[in-house]
Amino acid sequence: MLVLGGQLDAVRQVANDYGFPKAYTTTDVLAWNPSVWPFHKLSRAEHDVAKPVDFSKTRFAAIFVFHDPRNWALDVQVACDIIQSGGTVGGPYIRPELIEEPVEVFFCNPDLVWRSDFERPRLGQGAFKEAFQAVYKSLTGSTYPYIQYGKPTHATYAFAESVLAEHIEELYGVRGEIPNVYMIGDNPESDIAGANAAKWSSVLVRTGVFDPHQGPPSHRPSREVDDVENAVRWAIDREMTRMGY
Repeated sequence: MLVLGGQLDAVRQVANDYGFPKAYTTTDVLAWNPSVWPFHKLSRAEHDVAKPVDFSKTRFAAIFVFHDPRNWALDVQVACDIIQSGGTVGGPYIRPELIEEPVEVFFCNPDLVWRSDFERPRLGQGAFKEAFQAVYKSLTGSTYPYIQYGKPTHATYAFAESVLAEHIEELYGVRGEIPNVYMIGDNPESDIAGANAAKWSSVLVRTGVFDPHQGPPSHRPSREVDDVENAVRWAIDREMTRMGY
C-alpha cells in the first residue's frame, strides 16, 4: 500500500504498527526514480529514511491517506500513476473498465480546513482530496471512488463508542449502554455534524474553525460556548443537574 501524509517515514511506521508491513511512501518512490517528479530533490534526511524497492515490479493494491500530505504535487502525481496503471508506478495506463482489481483509495480526514496558530483557517486533508480529484478528473474525465473515514463519518463515532464501552467495563466491570457522550469541537461540518448524527451532545467552541462573525454554524450544536473550559463546565453542570445535584 502507498501511505501518504506526515513528515519523513513517520506515516510508514504508523502503518506498520497497524499491521501493514508492505507500506511505502512517495519518498521511497522518488528515491527509486527521481524522474517520477523532477521538481523535488530529496533531502539527506529523506534519503536516509527511504526504503529501497524496485517499484516497476511492485504492485500497489491501495492508497491510504493517513495524514495531511506535505508535498501535494508529488503525492497527486504518484497516486494518479498508480491508479491509472492498475497499481504499478510507471506502468502503461489502462482504461478504468479494463482494470480487474482497481486500486482502493482511503482518506482518514475529510476536513477542508483546520485551525492553527495563524489567524485564518488552513487547508486540510479534505482540500488535498479535492485537489487530487480535480487533477484525476482532468486526466480521465471522472472522479475516482474512495472510502472516507474520520469525522463526521458514522464509522468513527461507532468506533469511539466501542472504545468507551470497553473502558467502562475495565473500570467498573459492567458492559451495557454507554452514558451520555459530549463532543467538543470547533468545526461544525465535522465535529458537530458527526456528533449530532451519532445522537451525542455537541458543544461548539469559538476558538477554532468556527467564526461566529461569519454567521450561524452550518450544523446546530447542543450548546455554543467561548472555549473548551466553558464547554467542559457546561457538560458537568448539565449532568449534575440530570442526577439531581
